[in-house]
Amino acid sequence: MEQNKIQTPAQKRAGHTRRLVMTAIMSALSSVLMFFSFNVPLMPSFIKMDLSELPALIAAFAMGPVYGAIVCLVKNLVNLFFTTTGGVGELSNFLLGVFFVVPAGIIYKLHPKLSGAVIGSMVGAAMMAILSVFSNYYVVYPIYTAFLPMEAIIGMYRAINPSVENLWQCLLLFNMPFTFIKGMVSAVITMVIYRKIEPLINGKIEA
Repeated sequence: MEQNKIQTPAQKRAGHTRRLVMTAIMSALSSVLMFFSFNVPLMPSFIKMDLSELPALIAAFAMGPVYGAIVCLVKNLVNLFFTTTGGVGELSNFLLGVFFVVPAGIIYKLHPKLSGAVIGSMVGAAMMAILSVFSNYYVVYPIYTAFLPMEAIIGMYRAINPSVENLWQCLLLFNMPFTFIKGMVSAVITMVIYRKIEPLINGKIEA
């Protein structure tokens, strides 16, 4: 640890370059994974499943939460060129990604062990699920009504569950559990490959 505190200018430049390269690689991988989104049963068609947060989560573990957030930003900027939602889907994806990887990255940075990665991933998934309700209600869905009336949006939820009466119920009954599961899928995959990426996470690229 002492060697990491005193670095030559060349070592600092090398570390900065490694982080830039790693961020670029993870952003590219995340952008590609976002293209492979798909619909899931019992959810409105405009809500899709993808694994694009997985590289961002690894980046947050490997280099720190800021780099995870940068990966989330870059992948959505790339996907803006191919958007089918006028950028609303990308805005939502970016917000949810940040809600997920930043808490996870902070916890892992404080506890850089497998247990820290597990706890960080679970807390991040829970934060993403809870905050998705408020970001969708106050930001994303109001913007989306420029393309689709709110009545039509709620109607798509009612087609699945006729008992829902308003947007709050839709978000609590559908979006929140789906978002948590989506986060946990990325978390589980990260845990499965943890041993292989552990050397990268624990010292090859410094937070």
